[in-house]
Amino acid sequence: MLSGHNIRVEALRAECAARGLAGYIVPRADEYLGEYVPPCAERLAWISGFTGSAGLAIVLAGRAAVFSDGRYTLQLAQQTDGALWERRHLIEDKPENWLCNAAAGQKIGFDPWTISADALARFTGVEMVPVSPNLIDAIWTDRPAPPLEPALAYPEHYAGEASSAKRQRIGAILAEAGQDAAILSDGASLAWTFNIRGTDLEFCPFALGYALLRKDGTATLFMAPEKITAGLHAHLGPEVSLAAPADLHTAIAALKGQMVRYDPSTQPVWFERALRQAGARTAHGPDPVALPRARKNAAEQTGARAAHLRDGVAMAEFLAWAAEALPKGGQTEMSAAETLLACRARQDLFRGESFPAISGAGENGAIIHYRVTPESNRPIHANEVYLIDSGGQYLDGTTDITRTIWTGPGPAPAEVKAHVTRVLAGTIALARAVFPEGVAGAHLDAFARAELWRVGLDYDHGTGHGVGSYLSVHEGPAGISRAAKPVPLAEGMILSDEPGYYLPGAYGIRMENLVLVQKAPFEGARKPFLRFDTLTLAPFDRALIDPALLPRESLDWLNDYHAEVRAALSPHLSATAQFWLKAATAPI
Repeated sequence: MLSGHNIRVEALRAECAARGLAGYIVPRADEYLGEYVPPCAERLAWISGFTGSAGLAIVLAGRAAVFSDGRYTLQLAQQTDGALWERRHLIEDKPENWLCNAAAGQKIGFDPWTISADALARFTGVEMVPVSPNLIDAIWTDRPAPPLEPALAYPEHYAGEASSAKRQRIGAILAEAGQDAAILSDGASLAWTFNIRGTDLEFCPFALGYALLRKDGTATLFMAPEKITAGLHAHLGPEVSLAAPADLHTAIAALKGQMVRYDPSTQPVWFERALRQAGARTAHGPDPVALPRARKNAAEQTGARAAHLRDGVAMAEFLAWAAEALPKGGQTEMSAAETLLACRARQDLFRGESFPAISGAGENGAIIHYRVTPESNRPIHANEVYLIDSGGQYLDGTTDITRTIWTGPGPAPAEVKAHVTRVLAGTIALARAVFPEGVAGAHLDAFARAELWRVGLDYDHGTGHGVGSYLSVHEGPAGISRAAKPVPLAEGMILSDEPGYYLPGAYGIRMENLVLVQKAPFEGARKPFLRFDTLTLAPFDRALIDPALLPRESLDWLNDYHAEVRAALSPHLSATAQFWLKAATAPI
């Protein structure tokens, strides 16, 4: 007798057979192809049990495989049934290759709303068949309802620019490129362009929908009517018309003969097919909002600094608590994460976490994107490594910070200190980087890895990602990674700086600050140079640092940084946290 996910997989196989399909693809993505999805779109988790933020499943009549990247290797093994699923690394064993070998020439179903044109094009050697509605939805009998809470106006004093001005600016970009309009489907792009936020997702303040932005700055916003209040209608103004998502097909049909920008890498392939059927001309290109959104204006930069100050206060109160509580025992991964959340909740303008806190003690810290659950929750023991990666959503900014601490009370082993210090050296080396305009994140990635590489160590994730302004904690188009798109870093971008090292079965190490790209004040330079300004304000654990392994310049940077942290945070802390911070930031 079948049970659990076996029943679900068999039900999906029956749906495929009824439609003459040999198999079906289940991406992690929803209809907006975002990183986070509402509960009603957790189709991959429902069918497989895997809850990571990146992945894809393929179900065939006799085989099934689930794919994810190196961040989730251990999680994939823990959450999926090895008797039912083949677990695959989506970089080393690409899904399209696996499928071609397993089902060459056969018909494979897919939902055109949950896969991009670029992703679909990789599946060759099989016949890809669009299926609507989604086959998972047909068998998910208790599927949650879609989110329909009202969208919210975002004040201009936080946004720093009126929506009308933003739309005119993006419209000018389209006009210059000879394009009549652009499709917007990214929740962050809608939020930024129209100065709106929402509660559709747990960790990103998005109101999900679509938009058609024209070269004259006018737009149509496609959003469920339940989300639009009279106040929001007035906020959007007369140049923004409103329509339901069901009206998308009619609106696209009216674009016949027009040149419409569509991003084949980030938008559902449904749009490309609908545009082609309508007789519109398609211009492939990146989301025109992505780069302007990434370059924070003066108000957004000011907001980011203010948010990081408050977040630093919360972190200092938490770390002071941890220094007292963890050596005694009695705490767990969940209780520690809850304590940090309570510290943040006391801060002004706090609206929630920016992602599920990664609270990993000992061996759980080696799971790169570990998410503690009641089932996996374990005590935090004395004298072990504890990693906490977390962030906050504030009305004026988004934060993301990782600290690795030694619980004590005894000293940390020399090997652990050596690993931590080499990771910290990478964090500092990247923070100190100065580089000419035109340099992209892929050019800088090695700065953070050099000290690990010297001893044959590395980590299987990127070094940095973009961060939004009260938007997604993971924001494009720029990043710091060998695999990052060749997007030059530009003044105003906020990125993470987070090298790491992970020893499976033992511990994980990651040291993360957020940095703001600023002009480097070089007099007489023949070309403009840029540098990073560190926004995050929290000390690194001295108990895990071996000063002998830090270059002199890095040690000086660390002492200067700790002095800055002490000066900024001390006036806002409790007496207990002030006392702890003074010792935690003393010169090394």
